[in-house]
Amino acid sequence: MQEHFHKADEIILKRSVLIVTSFAAFLTPFLGSAINLALPAIAKDFNTNAIELGWIASSFILSSVIFLLPFGRLSDIVGRKKIFTYGISLFTLSTFLIIFSWNIESLIIFRIFQGISAALIFGTSMAILTSVFGPGERGRAMGINITAVYTGLSGGPVIGGLLTQHFGWRSIFIFLVPIGLVSLYLIFKKMKPEWIEAKGEKFDWKGSAIYAVSMASAMYGFSKLPSAQGWLFLGSGVLLGILFLLFEKGVDNPVFDIRLILRNRVFAFSGLAALIHYSATSATGFFISLYLQYLKGLDARSAGFIMISQPVMMALLSPLAGKLSDRYNPGIIASVGMGLTAAGLIMLCFITAASPVYLIIGLLAIMGTGFGLFSSPNSNAIMSSVEKRHLGVASGVVGTMRMVGQMLSMGIAMMLLAVYVGKVAITPITYPGLISGMRTGFIIFSFLCILGIFASLARNDKLNNK
Repeated sequence: MQEHFHKADEIILKRSVLIVTSFAAFLTPFLGSAINLALPAIAKDFNTNAIELGWIASSFILSSVIFLLPFGRLSDIVGRKKIFTYGISLFTLSTFLIIFSWNIESLIIFRIFQGISAALIFGTSMAILTSVFGPGERGRAMGINITAVYTGLSGGPVIGGLLTQHFGWRSIFIFLVPIGLVSLYLIFKKMKPEWIEAKGEKFDWKGSAIYAVSMASAMYGFSKLPSAQGWLFLGSGVLLGILFLLFEKGVDNPVFDIRLILRNRVFAFSGLAALIHYSATSATGFFISLYLQYLKGLDARSAGFIMISQPVMMALLSPLAGKLSDRYNPGIIASVGMGLTAAGLIMLCFITAASPVYLIIGLLAIMGTGFGLFSSPNSNAIMSSVEKRHLGVASGVVGTMRMVGQMLSMGIAMMLLAVYVGKVAITPITYPGLISGMRTGFIIFSFLCILGIFASLARNDKLNNK
């Protein structure tokens, strides 16, 4: 009888954790995709140029990248639920503050705080899921969680487009505040236990500081390319990154255990595959949003309904892909997904201002199918390849690869806008430059995605032997 009660409690806990983490997983992707549709409205309100618009997304991603790995490690030491709760609280507060932004600079500053909150959330959520769900059911749980991410991505363009068109861009943030409050209620009501697998171990403050400065310098420099200042910051970031890896080899409790890469082939190549995949895809929504609203002359609502085709396919396929990754080689499933993403990107290279809208919908759907098949199996491969005391770090790596990939992708997009459009407002005069910059971006992204297929396949022998 007692065993029956223990099983019932375990089921309730698993269900509660899945609900809470999925609810939180919805928030930031919804906001990211909704903001893409609101960019022209923000540009009009604050009289901003194309480069400043890019920083609305990039500031969020940059701050997330800086803090994701340290917060993942910190959660192993002080408690994953505690760090997760701080993340939801900061997200709700910063979202509320954005409603009162008075210029583009204040909006970007509040977006930085939102990025920090995303690091707190995504540096712990996968670790909490992995702590609760065993190997035979982990892929399915991750599939459901990632479906929540893609539900946010698919709901963002539609709901964000409708809110922006009828109530202004600030209404997006007004809409999210109560959702953040409900998330906090669910945490305190449903998530009772705490997970601390590395309690008592020291936190690597020096390594975290070197890592933060390295990532900030590299990502900022990348966004400023091709200027001399951009190359200087990028070079400094790369050198500091090398110093960080060398420093971590000599630390007893490193913020990032370099042995996870050197001795764990599945972890190393799965992380690399994630980095390449996000680098090749993240700026697609940014480009397509500008394309539909400027070159096609669509309003935010109509553009949102077109862009929904990609995340809908992601949301539909992620649970199935996650479930399949519990039974079959996750590397093969993820590699097939990346192949489909590459196919969609290659075809996007040939779009022009005269391309029919149905073609855009079809290509976004192909990419969404690829993304849906890639993410859950790849995350399952990463989280299943490490010991329990490294789950926070692994969760941080999953989030870091996503955010670094997004930052690199947006950095490429901003660099191309600087080269082809310049630091001016987007007008009919600059449309030819916009379409040329987009096509160049899709060529670069296609090449990256093809490389990613090989990175994804490189781990498969090891996965087959497990």
